[in-house]
Amino acid sequence: MPAATQLAQHFATVSSSSLPAPQMNEMRRLLLDYLGVALSGSQSESGEIAAKVMTSLGGVPQATVLGHGAKIPAVHAAFANAVSEHSIEMDDVDVLALFHHGPPIVSAALAVAEWQGSTGLDLLGAMLCGCEIMNRVSRATNPALRNRAFHTTPTAGVFGATVAAGRLLGLTPEQLTSALGLAGAQASGLMEMYGPSMQKRVNPGPTARNGITAAMLAKEGFTGADTIFEGERGFGFAFAGGIDVDILLEGLGTDVPVAVEYKAYSAARPIHNSIDAALQLRAEGVRGDDVESIVVYRHPDWADYHLNRSPQTFHEAQVSLPYATAVALVEGAALPAQFGDDIINRPDLVALTQRISVETDPTLPKGVSCRLELTTKNGSHLTAQVDDAKGSLGNPMTDQDLEAKFTRLAGPVVPEGKTAEIIQAVTGVRDLSGVGALIELCAAKEHAHAA
Repeated sequence: MPAATQLAQHFATVSSSSLPAPQMNEMRRLLLDYLGVALSGSQSESGEIAAKVMTSLGGVPQATVLGHGAKIPAVHAAFANAVSEHSIEMDDVDVLALFHHGPPIVSAALAVAEWQGSTGLDLLGAMLCGCEIMNRVSRATNPALRNRAFHTTPTAGVFGATVAAGRLLGLTPEQLTSALGLAGAQASGLMEMYGPSMQKRVNPGPTARNGITAAMLAKEGFTGADTIFEGERGFGFAFAGGIDVDILLEGLGTDVPVAVEYKAYSAARPIHNSIDAALQLRAEGVRGDDVESIVVYRHPDWADYHLNRSPQTFHEAQVSLPYATAVALVEGAALPAQFGDDIINRPDLVALTQRISVETDPTLPKGVSCRLELTTKNGSHLTAQVDDAKGSLGNPMTDQDLEAKFTRLAGPVVPEGKTAEIIQAVTGVRDLSGVGALIELCAAKEHAHAA
């Protein structure tokens, strides 16, 4: 039996109420994190452009563009919201720092749930099933997929978006099998995205849209290839030179291999360990003016990424390990303000960034581990190593941490006092009879005033 058929049979029939409680609770946490990051990202330049373009297309008012308030077709709202959530580098991440669940999956699920009037329980179930298949596809194809220059978030994420949308649209197993085939035909996303442009921000937009589109087409009878994963011209071969079907299907129906990590800093996740190490050294009294040189040792998994020592834009700075390390040491923070165009060329930060080099150490225990070896101008040597960054499974963010992050990010966007209401609504999302009330709380200030 083809893998897509087996996956579809499971994901189309498993009830939301039977899904494991710990992972369903994690979906609640993910939803709150998603809303805060997406609301903040909606005010970024890339988020504004995506919202403007998608809204300009018009169409039936089905789902809300977060942070802007316009109601547009679900496919377009999902596109805009996915770009927004990926625009400030604070979206969630998997344990290997290969992909983000929120932009493709939650964007698709939230748009369809609002359109369909789905319950909060069904929203969480759709999110979890989408996250599960995304994790399965990634594990069955990586690191080959990433090493062939494909971005896992959109390429694996399109299957997650499709399953999430398909469940909320009530697809049968046969329809969901076709939808997975149609999703694979629309999979795309390249790692050529680390320059000064907004390129990285767009990748999950088409993914969320395409997942909903695949589910809608299949619901109307459009058929897709059931061999999309393991076929000789299928997704696995095209994107990774092959796919491990045993890993793809391992424990299906008994195990839900989903673990979500969260971001405390506004930078690419594999950089966070270096930021944490820099903050540790700062807490010991080190300041930027004290530094003669810093060597950051990284695991070979990520040694060749994020090496730009002369970032010129917000987008480049957020994926520059030397700059992020320098600004964390100098400013004591690594939030969106520390990566703004108004600060990245400040002479003290430029000078310190140039004194940071990156070396490889295969003995580091984790792919994202970082060890900083700092030499001061008076000849002192200090070391800090971080294997578990803040927000990782080994150093998790509590519910209170996530609520504080949400309030900090969403507070400037939504009407005064609404952040507490949104947190309360998400806390009780499992019992909501319809998610529309939650979405209405997420209107931007100017939209609320105009209402």
